[in-house]
Amino acid sequence: MAFGDLLEQVGGTGRFQIVHVTLLSIPVLMMASHNLLQNFVAAVPPHFCSAHTNLSRARLSAEESLLLTVPLDQKGNPERCQRYVAPQWYLPTDNGTSGSGDNDTAHGGSDVDLQGCTDGWSYNMTEMTSTIISEWDLVCDQRSLKQMGQTIYMGGVLVGALFFGSMSDRYGRRILLILSNLLMAVAGTCAAFASSFPLYCVFRFGCGMALSGTGLNTFSLIVEWIPTRIRTVVGTITGYCYTLGQLLLALVAYFIRDWRWLTLAVSLPYYVFFLIAWWFHESSRWLALNNKPEQAIKNLKSVAKFNGRHEEGEKLTVDMLQESMKKEMSSVQGSYSVLDLFRTPTMRKMTVCLSAVWLSTSFAYYGLSMDLQKFGVDIYLIQVIFGAVDIPAKVIVTVSMSLIGRRPSQMGALIIAGITILINLLVPYDKQMARTCLAVMGKGCLAASFNCCYLYSGELYPTIIRHHRTQTPT
Repeated sequence: MAFGDLLEQVGGTGRFQIVHVTLLSIPVLMMASHNLLQNFVAAVPPHFCSAHTNLSRARLSAEESLLLTVPLDQKGNPERCQRYVAPQWYLPTDNGTSGSGDNDTAHGGSDVDLQGCTDGWSYNMTEMTSTIISEWDLVCDQRSLKQMGQTIYMGGVLVGALFFGSMSDRYGRRILLILSNLLMAVAGTCAAFASSFPLYCVFRFGCGMALSGTGLNTFSLIVEWIPTRIRTVVGTITGYCYTLGQLLLALVAYFIRDWRWLTLAVSLPYYVFFLIAWWFHESSRWLALNNKPEQAIKNLKSVAKFNGRHEEGEKLTVDMLQESMKKEMSSVQGSYSVLDLFRTPTMRKMTVCLSAVWLSTSFAYYGLSMDLQKFGVDIYLIQVIFGAVDIPAKVIVTVSMSLIGRRPSQMGALIIAGITILINLLVPYDKQMARTCLAVMGKGCLAASFNCCYLYSGELYPTIIRHHRTQTPT
C-alpha cells in the first residue's frame, strides 16, 4: 500500500480537499496583484518642467505659461526634461501677438539656452491621482529608479525562494505559509505608508520574499493533499486563480487611482489569509518523512472525519503509514540541501533543464507583463486583455498535457511564445496594434508554459527536496 492509497482511504477527493484547495487558492488572486502592481503604482504620467518661480501667472493661463517656459520636441509635445533658462516672452500667445524670432528658435533651437527642471516637474494627473513617479519625481535623470524598484522586488522574490524553500523542508509547509501571509500583510501595509522611495523599496523587497513563501507553500500543500490523478485539473484551477487575479487588479486599480490606497487594498486581505492559514493541516506526507508519524496519522484521521469516513480513518495506524512510506523514508536518512539536486547525473540533467525552462518562461513573461505603458494602449484595457488571454491558453495546455503529456506541451508553448516575441522585434514601433496582438499571443503561451512548469517539475522530484527543486529555478 502506497501513501496515495492511504489518501484515497480517507477520501482523496472529499469535502476536505475541496475546502482545502479553495482556501489555499484564494490568496493566489492577490499574488497576481502584488506581482503586477508596478504597472499602476509606477505608471509614468505626462510631465514637463514646472514654470520659473519668478514667473507671474496673474494674467497667464496654464497653457500660455507652458508655452513660455517649455520648448517643444520634434513631435510638437512639451519637452519632459528641459525648459528655457528664462521665459520666452516673445513667443506667440493666445491673444495673437508675438515678438520677433523665428519658429525654430521659439521651439528650442540652438539659439535658445535650455536648462534642466530646477524647479521640479508638473504632472498631468487626469488618469491617476498619484503614483510613486509623481510622489518622488522619478523622471528624467531619476527615471532608472522606477526599474530599480521593480528589480528590488524581484530580488525579494529570489531571496524568498531560497529562504522559504529551505525553511519549509525543515520546519513544514503550514508554519511557513502562516509567516509568509503575515509578512506580506505587514510589508505591503508599510509600503503603502512609506515616506521615501528607499523605504518603499525595502518594504517591497519584503513583499517579494513573502510572495515566494506564499506561492511555494501553497503549491506544496495543495499537491501533497490530493491524489495524483487530479493534479492536472487542480493545478489548472489554481492557475486560473492567478488569471482572475490579473483581471481583479485591473478592476481595483481602475477604481482606486491613488498608489498608496491601491497598495493598501491589495495587502490588507493577507491579514485575513494569515488567520485562515491556521486552519490548514500540515502535510501528512511531510510529517511521515520527518519522523512525526503520530501527527501524520492524527491529520489523516481528521481528514477522514471531515470527509465523512470516520470508520476508515480509525483503521489507520502508525505501522500502516510507515509501511506505505517505507520506500520514501529509506531515502530520507540524513539532511538534504540544494546540492542534492545536482548529486546524480539524472538529477543534475533534470535540474539544469528545468532551470532553463523556468528562467526563459519567467524572463519573457514578466518582461511582457510588467511595463504595459510601452504598448501605447490604455493600461487598464491591456491588463484585462493580458489576463483574459490566459483563460483559453490554460484550457488548451491542460487538454494537451492530458493527451500528449507534459514535455511536448511544455516544448510547444515555449516555441510558439519565442516565435511571436521574435517577430514582435521586427514590427515597427508605430504599428501598435500588431505589436500588441503578438505580445498577447506570446503572453498566453508563456502562461501555458507556467502551468506546465509548476505541474511537471512538481512531479519529477521527491517530497523531501521538492522545495529545493522550486527555489533553484526561481
